[in-house]
Amino acid sequence: MNNILKAFWGGLVALTLLWLAAAPGVFSASTLLGLRGFMVQYSGVLAIGCMSVAMILALRPRWPERWLGGLDKMYRLHKWLGIGALVLATTHWVWSNGPKWASSLGLLTPGGRPKRAPIDDPIQAYLMSFRSIAETVGEWTFYGIALLIAISLVKLIPYRPFKRLHRLLPIAYLAIVFHAVILTDFGYWLTPLGAVLVLMLAGGCYAAVLSLLGWIGAGRRATGTIATLQSYPGVKALEITIDVLSGWTGHKAGQFAFVTSDPKEGAHPYTIASSWYPDAPRIAFVTKALGDHTSQLERKLKVGQKVTVEGPYGRFIFDDDRPVQIWIGGGIGITPFIARMKQLASDVGENRKTVHLFHTTKEADEAALDRLEADARAAGIQLHVMIDSRDGQLTGSRITQDVPEWRAASFWFCGPAGFGKMLRDDLAAQGVPVHQRFHQELFEMR
Repeated sequence: MNNILKAFWGGLVALTLLWLAAAPGVFSASTLLGLRGFMVQYSGVLAIGCMSVAMILALRPRWPERWLGGLDKMYRLHKWLGIGALVLATTHWVWSNGPKWASSLGLLTPGGRPKRAPIDDPIQAYLMSFRSIAETVGEWTFYGIALLIAISLVKLIPYRPFKRLHRLLPIAYLAIVFHAVILTDFGYWLTPLGAVLVLMLAGGCYAAVLSLLGWIGAGRRATGTIATLQSYPGVKALEITIDVLSGWTGHKAGQFAFVTSDPKEGAHPYTIASSWYPDAPRIAFVTKALGDHTSQLERKLKVGQKVTVEGPYGRFIFDDDRPVQIWIGGGIGITPFIARMKQLASDVGENRKTVHLFHTTKEADEAALDRLEADARAAGIQLHVMIDSRDGQLTGSRITQDVPEWRAASFWFCGPAGFGKMLRDDLAAQGVPVHQRFHQELFEMR
C-alpha cells in the first residue's frame, strides 16, 4: 500500500514541479483572471497525466508488478488515478467556466478578453485553428468521462454493464488527448514537461488502441479444456480443473489468472488453486457463487468445454525471510493457500517454515473441510478452522493467543477487504509492523 501512495502522490508532485519550471509566470499573477489561465493549464496537465498512467496500467504490464506488489495493487492505483482524474478534470472545468458564472452573478466585473498576440510559428498557428472544436470536444468528453468513472465506482451496478461501459473510456481518452494537444500551452512542449507529456500521451494512446482492439493480455493467454467440475454446495463453491493445451508458461502458488469461458461475458479473475507441474499441465480454480456470473457457472460449464486462461498475475507468493508465516483465508480467500499447500506437499526438499493457517468461514461443507485438512497434513501445516456461528469472529488477539511465535511471523491475508483491515489494525495495535509483515491480496478489480 505504501508504494501505491508513493506512486500516486509522487507522480502528482513530479508533474507539479515540471509544470512550475515550465510556467514560472504563475508566481507573478496578481489577479484572479490572471491566475485563471495558469490554473486551467495546471489542472489540465495533472488530469491528463492521471488519465494517461491509468490507461497504461490497464494494459496489465509486467514491469510495475514487482515494485507495486502485484496486479491487484496496480488495479488499486488505477482506481485512484481514475478518481484523481475525475477530481482534477472537474477542477479544470470549474476554472475554465468559473469567470463566466461569476460575471453572470455579478460577482466579477466582466472585462474584455485579452487580445492574443499574433502567432508566428506555423505549427502553433495550425494547432490553434482547431481551438474551437477542441474546446467543444473537451467539454462534452468531460461529461462522458465523469459519468463513466462515476459508474465504475458504484459497485451496486452489475459487473457486465460496468465492463461494457468501461470499454468506452479508451474512446473518451483519445478525444481528451486531442483536446490536450491543441490547448496545452505551446511553450510547454519545448520544456522537460513537454517531453514527459509526449511520453505519457503516446503510452496512453497505445494502451487505448490495444484496449479497443481487445488485445490487452493477448501475449499471456493460453487455451485449455475443462477436465473436471466438483461442487461443494455447503459453501456454494465450485472447483474447476483445466487441462492446458498451449501457451501457459507456469505459475507460482498464490497467483491468479483471468478466465474466459463465454466470450460474451468476457474474462473474470480467479485465484489459482493448484501448483504447477510442466509434465502434467493442469490448472485448478475454486469459485464461489457471489454474483450473477459465478452463481451460474455450475449450470453453464461443461467438462470438455474450451476456455481461455490469461496470466499468471500477482505477487501474493509467500516470498519472505520470516521463520514463521501465519496465513488467514476468509471464505473463498482460502484459495491461494490451497495452492501453496499442494506445492509444499510436493516439494520435499524446500526449506520449511512453521506455518499456521486460519480458515474462517460462515458456511461449512464437510467434503471441502476434509480436503483442506488432508492438504494441510500433507504440507505439514497447522490448520485452525473457525466457523463463525460456532467459534465467533477471528481477531488479531485470537491469532496471537493461538500462535506463540507470532512476533517472528509474517501475516498473509486473503479475504473480504473489511475483514482484512480489521485484522491489520488489530495486529498493528499489538505491535506487529504491518507495513512490512502484513501481506494482503486486494482482490477488487473495480
